[in-house]
Amino acid sequence: MSEKSGTFDFITTSVDRLIKWGRGNSLWPMPFGTACCAIEMMATLATKYDLARFGAEAIRFSPRQSDLLIVSGRISIKMMPVLKRIYDQMPDPKWVISMGACASSGGVFDTYTLVQGVDQFIPVDVYVPGCPPRPEDLIDAVRYVQHMIQVGEEPRSLRTRPLEIEPVGGVPPLASSSA
Repeated sequence: MSEKSGTFDFITTSVDRLIKWGRGNSLWPMPFGTACCAIEMMATLATKYDLARFGAEAIRFSPRQSDLLIVSGRISIKMMPVLKRIYDQMPDPKWVISMGACASSGGVFDTYTLVQGVDQFIPVDVYVPGCPPRPEDLIDAVRYVQHMIQVGEEPRSLRTRPLEIEPVGGVPPLASSSA
């Protein structure tokens, strides 16, 4: 009981809401950046935009410690098995942001060497449009993922099953390890 006002000072909430709030405000992103979108992703982490204000500053380059994959830039067919392996190594629940026109749809590069959207191989939760998108757009995407976590929405990885990668040019894809 507060002595000044004579009222009780306490917080009421459910444990479930507290856990969702904690998970939403402590995202550990795994960046997978190529080309110009990666530069914008790096700018988001710098002092001017400071993604740390939103609880996502613990950038991890180990997929086993990450729960948010940010795919930014164009992805070649030969790079896709590596991205798929990184995605498979992330613990559940895992969230994916596709940043930029190239990662989302292939962009202006409609060639046989580039994947026309990473959502053909891994489930994507949030798409960030632009070529390249501004750092504010990536912050909005991270905030939207936080909102999805706090309202209890499951990531797309738990709602759908990703496609298996076919061998490219006779080269088998990297085997996903369970260890």
